[in-house]
Amino acid sequence: MTTKPPGDGSVTTRRPRRRQIGRALAFGLLLATTVMTAGTPATAVSSAPGVPDLGPNVTVFDPSMPVSSIQATLDAKHAAQVNNEMGTTRHAYLFKPGTYGTAEQPLQIKVGYYTEVSGLGASPTDVVINGKVEVYNRCLEGGGTSNCLALVNFWRTLSNLSININAAGQDGCRGSANFWAVSQAVSLRRLNINSGTLSLMDYCTAGPQYASGGFIADSKLPSVTNGSQQQWLTRNSEVAGWSNAVWNQVFSGVVGAPDDAGFPSPPYTTLETTPVSREKPYLFVDAQGNYNVRVPAVQKNSRGITWANGMTPGYTLPISDFFIAKPSDSVKTINNALKSGKHLLLTPGVYDIEKSIDIERPNTVVLGIGHATLTAVNASTPIEVDSVPGVIVAGVTVDAGLKKSQVLLKVGKKDKRSHSTADNPITLSDVYFRVGGPHVGRTNTALEVNSDHVLIDHTWVWRADHGVEGFTDTQRWNTNDGRNGAIINGDHVTATGLFVEHFQRHNTIWNGEDGTTILYQNELPYDPPTQADWMDGDVEGYAGYKVGRHVKRHLLYGGGVYVFNQNNPQIHTENGFEVPQTPGVKLHHIMTVNLSAGIIDHVVNGVGEAADMTKVGAPVYITDYPAP
Repeated sequence: MTTKPPGDGSVTTRRPRRRQIGRALAFGLLLATTVMTAGTPATAVSSAPGVPDLGPNVTVFDPSMPVSSIQATLDAKHAAQVNNEMGTTRHAYLFKPGTYGTAEQPLQIKVGYYTEVSGLGASPTDVVINGKVEVYNRCLEGGGTSNCLALVNFWRTLSNLSININAAGQDGCRGSANFWAVSQAVSLRRLNINSGTLSLMDYCTAGPQYASGGFIADSKLPSVTNGSQQQWLTRNSEVAGWSNAVWNQVFSGVVGAPDDAGFPSPPYTTLETTPVSREKPYLFVDAQGNYNVRVPAVQKNSRGITWANGMTPGYTLPISDFFIAKPSDSVKTINNALKSGKHLLLTPGVYDIEKSIDIERPNTVVLGIGHATLTAVNASTPIEVDSVPGVIVAGVTVDAGLKKSQVLLKVGKKDKRSHSTADNPITLSDVYFRVGGPHVGRTNTALEVNSDHVLIDHTWVWRADHGVEGFTDTQRWNTNDGRNGAIINGDHVTATGLFVEHFQRHNTIWNGEDGTTILYQNELPYDPPTQADWMDGDVEGYAGYKVGRHVKRHLLYGGGVYVFNQNNPQIHTENGFEVPQTPGVKLHHIMTVNLSAGIIDHVVNGVGEAADMTKVGAPVYITDYPAP
């Protein structure tokens, strides 16, 4: 494995051992250098170079703290965040290596909006939670007693720890599983759950208990109850079992994944290995109490977890190599730090970005914690990445602002030769986008990728279908202006977990050669007022996934396009997918579904039955296009 960043664009790797309707609306206590009690911010009180000031929105726990104090801190924060869907509060809760909770007094953590819960160990086994880490349904009516679902349980992170499931003190139903009832912009990474059941839905509340998708990577899990989860990607993991599928369940490089020979009954899509992957960088504390960032290596054709034989292959950066940004820091300050050779750690909060954060140096790491959010100001592009190898952007949310941006995140320039390489690709991990929701948002394109050899490892690109902007659903069409979600112009781009929703033209356009997508999920916009507003020239509507007509080689595994034209149920979309008819462009396991309004006439290129009002909630599947 490498112990330093690659200087020539190369990385040495080591293969690990095997391993229903639309949305309703944690080695060392460091007590000599740092004084913290449960609930205090992670602010260093000495000049120790390895102990960073992570700001007021990061709380660090250590195993010497009373479980009751940790529990009280987390309960209070959850109460403040459980309904704060469109708020500005961001927080990260970090656990130093050790064990938290006991058999008699388990630590039961509930995770709300814009919250990250992560261990600070070099391995997930270094931080152990005896208890649970959970997300429940939100009950949106009847004073919080009815219409209980997880369709809007967005923006939360759980990573790099072990859970010994212990439900002591909970009732019979709540004691039956560790519940993680979520939808988009939620990731589970580097988890080791040793016992019990992980449920991806909350079946303990009143109905309807719907949930709408998520992402697991580099995790070792017990039996998983998928339940009502409409679509899900599990990548490079181990599972003891998987209960069921709803519409679109994809497994890539997963030991114990279900067989997909019976597709679409059940609708599993299983790849033996993942063609290219790189795990998300993570903070950890070493034996001397110093903070570091581990940068995992690229893997090719991999399967199972990266930490089975010890530390994940890759290299380690000391925290002193990072500029640790706070929301009060200007873009000029951030860019000066990047130009001086620093990497960038974005602490939790909302950053107003009036001009681009420019990432020009190879192997630069930009790591956000606690759902750090960059908001475009004065039509800016908040992040621009040059066409250089090894850049990683991870854990960042990018919001459109009031003035229309051309792009929210741009990777490479169309007129500049790409220097990114297959062995050291530019990587985006858990990078999310919003156009509207907490405020009016406007952009032509959210994500534009012009470089070759880019890896997109889990993104949610969202033009808001609901929010607090102050106008009706009908007005949203003319106010939250978002033309395209993702435009991929570079060659050899791979996306593992591509969620793109509600944009006003094509949600995804793929123009580059040799592209691969492993799980695609899309909802068409809810709010076109008329058919005339939803026309691609003479064609009725815009396909949710479009591959450019000149493309000769493209692969998609497990894709779904959903329709819910609630403003005008009579609107048609001719095709869910539109691709050139050539042997090298292959779609495997794709579907469309009607969520109760509007019509998709065909699945792909005129093939497949209509997803119309006679098939509400019943997907229309195509096993392979073109047919063998």
